[in-house]
Amino acid sequence: MMRVVVRRGAGLDVHKKTVVATRLRVGEDERMAWETKTFGTMTTELLELYDWLQEWECTHVAMESTADYWKPVFNLLEGAFEVVLVNAQHVKHVPGRKTDTKDSEWLAELLAHGLLKASFIPPKPQRELREMTRYRGTLVEERARVVNRVQKLLEGMNIKLASVATDVLGRSGRAMLEALVADQLRPAEMAQLARGRMRTKMPELEKALTGVVGPGQRKLLGLQLAHIDFLDEQVETLSAEIARHVQDMDEPPSQGTSDDDSSAAEERPNGDPLPPLGYAQAVALLDTAPGVDKRVAETVLAELGADMRRFPTPEQAAAWSGIAPGNNESGGKRYSGHVRKGNQSLRSALVQAAWSAVRTKDTYLRARYARLVVRRGKKRAIIAIAHSLLKSIWHMLAYHQPYQDLGGDYFDNRRKESKIDYHLRQLHKLGYFTQVEPQPVAG
Repeated sequence: MMRVVVRRGAGLDVHKKTVVATRLRVGEDERMAWETKTFGTMTTELLELYDWLQEWECTHVAMESTADYWKPVFNLLEGAFEVVLVNAQHVKHVPGRKTDTKDSEWLAELLAHGLLKASFIPPKPQRELREMTRYRGTLVEERARVVNRVQKLLEGMNIKLASVATDVLGRSGRAMLEALVADQLRPAEMAQLARGRMRTKMPELEKALTGVVGPGQRKLLGLQLAHIDFLDEQVETLSAEIARHVQDMDEPPSQGTSDDDSSAAEERPNGDPLPPLGYAQAVALLDTAPGVDKRVAETVLAELGADMRRFPTPEQAAAWSGIAPGNNESGGKRYSGHVRKGNQSLRSALVQAAWSAVRTKDTYLRARYARLVVRRGKKRAIIAIAHSLLKSIWHMLAYHQPYQDLGGDYFDNRRKESKIDYHLRQLHKLGYFTQVEPQPVAG
């Protein structure tokens, strides 16, 4: 007979309009008592479910992560019960299920015997931050799509502004597009709206702004520019709300960094991660890494969290995020593997940060990218940089240490030391023993 771990629990089969619940209790004689009931998913009906579970003094509740239907149930029950959210695929592969067993009964039985592996669900403030940062990402992606529509519309009108201006929606480009919508200036006059270095390209701009533009196309362009303005305003408003939420999420000082955190990290650089920093402190800390700005830092913390005790090693954090390559090895040979499925929002933020990092001069990540891109190509190289960046982020959050760059000359210095060691070994083989000392370079 299997050992009972949870003596009073419940299994929930959550659907869009109904929740099938099975509550279970184990008596002193080790016999199990069951009862199954169906509830609706309105808030008042979920409160009835709450009371029904309390009648049997249930301590644990298990349910599958079905679409988004589990979220309101989880939010309502998490304060009073230990809610175990499980991957449906994991439950499916547990042997021993009878064909006529209801999902809720099977979940309750597995819960009672401790056979369920709980998925990590971050605290409610982090879940709210995650919703906001993900929606901001959606708005930014939508803005990029509208910008592409503007480019396509301009090409259709034979307006070649993109061939001359680096940023069509920059200060100069935007003024020219608005003049194009207003239909009040000739191409030569629109070219006069250029600012800064763009003024050196006046003849090219006049040619680029000469096209065949119909009234309907002007109207479409005006609507698209207004849409971009609306999205910019939405992103700005949401970013301000995210910043306020991050400040509210800060942990009490006793749980954040302390005076001896730095020395503790130095004494055990490879030891257990320290208790988490407050989120505002963590954002400022991550901002020290190349390529990581405030928005990326907020997204990383929303997805990964500030507490690295959840991930014992940086490799586990990389695997969870989907930024680690697959481990494909056979017969002692390692084969190239695709990156794993993981947290798409986190992976996108890390790749974005990686592209920014490799454009930063005199940095280790830029130098490493230059070495990798020759052998692996751009896509694989940038994933490798994102992986390195995530490992650095793990160490920063785990030990409360700012980013320490190895420098753009790291690989050159390492290659120089390797050459010196090689030649010394060759001299030793020939019976010569010498001591090498660096000499000052003549000016």
